[in-house]
Amino acid sequence: MKRGSKFFLAFACMVLSGMSVVKSQELVESVAAIVGNEVIYLSDIENQVADIKRNGNKTSIEDLRCTVLQELLVSKLFLDQARIDSIIVPETQVDGEVNARINDAIRRSGSEKALEEYFHKGMVEIQKDIRKALLDQEIIRQVQSKISENLKVTPNELKKFVANIPKDTLPVIPSKVQISLIQLDPPNNEENKAEARQKLLDIRSQILAGKGFNILAMLYSEDPGSASNGGELGFMMRGELEKPYADAAFSLTKNTVSKIIETKFGYHIIQLIERNGDLINTRHILIKPKVKSDQATAAITRLDSIAAQIRKDSLKFTDAALRFSTHKDSRINGGKFVSSNPSERDTWFTLDELNSEMFVKVRDLKVGEISDPFRTTDENGNTVFRIVKLDNEIPAHRANLKDDYENLYTAALMNKRTKTYDDWIKTKLGNTYIKVSDEFKSCDFLKKGWLK
Repeated sequence: MKRGSKFFLAFACMVLSGMSVVKSQELVESVAAIVGNEVIYLSDIENQVADIKRNGNKTSIEDLRCTVLQELLVSKLFLDQARIDSIIVPETQVDGEVNARINDAIRRSGSEKALEEYFHKGMVEIQKDIRKALLDQEIIRQVQSKISENLKVTPNELKKFVANIPKDTLPVIPSKVQISLIQLDPPNNEENKAEARQKLLDIRSQILAGKGFNILAMLYSEDPGSASNGGELGFMMRGELEKPYADAAFSLTKNTVSKIIETKFGYHIIQLIERNGDLINTRHILIKPKVKSDQATAAITRLDSIAAQIRKDSLKFTDAALRFSTHKDSRINGGKFVSSNPSERDTWFTLDELNSEMFVKVRDLKVGEISDPFRTTDENGNTVFRIVKLDNEIPAHRANLKDDYENLYTAALMNKRTKTYDDWIKTKLGNTYIKVSDEFKSCDFLKKGWLK
């Protein structure tokens, strides 16, 4: 439950231009360049430069104009090729992303009006620009994919790639570990939950009696990200909120207060500040169940007994995890700790990726050893108790083919793709009509094949 970002929009890279085709090959006053059938208008460059400068970039305006022009020229080369290859992306393919970008922009700016004032455009025009940018982005991706679709890196090429990198510049790969854990929740936690609910009921009664929600949030809320701001979260989309929270919040009318809502973070009461279409701004008070000292002692003692049995080989760690652990994501894997990112599901972690209590316990273990029981917090900030086992470790080292083959292969493939694109651009320059306005002729990059 983090507060939304302050007003900061960086659409310079997103809002591309050149929306119409100029058939004439003669430059007119407002045209900065023509690439095949694609046009770059002077206003496209100036608007992007202005956006970049507004975001604090210290580069000179002349250098920025050249940089933006170069990026747009390269983009237009790919788009011109897409026209030749008849690559078309239907608008419906980007509908979801357009809506997400619009909602995110409104959330960051605070309102539709603020967004319109920032861009000096109406919402319809802003949406049109974003749609065009996303369509161009997808078209360029497809052209690049076609250019590099058969690229591979052979073992010999990979060896040469690594050999050409000075050894003292190869990245240092930090130490990584694989761990397993057994977790216990506090015993008799229902009592703690009941006490948390009662505390929140008392706070809610004070609000209904007239006390300020924001003042009580600053005094009592246990959400460190919003308490100091009176519990306010800022504009957020439904998908950014926990489902029970979102369901309750979107059913409220302005300034009303919800009943007690339970999420994986604890218990909340919510007040609706403002709703803007699919975006909602709320404030909340979060109360978490508190663990008593005797409950902590009982959990530690239970884990100590389990660890002792594992060390004596009378119980396997994997079996104990399946039988006793309350950590749902790892218990089905015999306690194996896995990244919570569903797209990765990685089992290797640097010590810095572990929370402080896990870090302290794991750093002193040898492979195969089990830690003493300790108190910590889970991924949702709730108090839990764990023992951890160090399954495997790779010490810190400079990248090498034996230990880091996949990472080095990926770097070599990216390098090969970049060279392939560069070669393609050089060839494309030779057979594409390109005209650049005289006011940009001082840009150094134009000397590399862009001027004819």
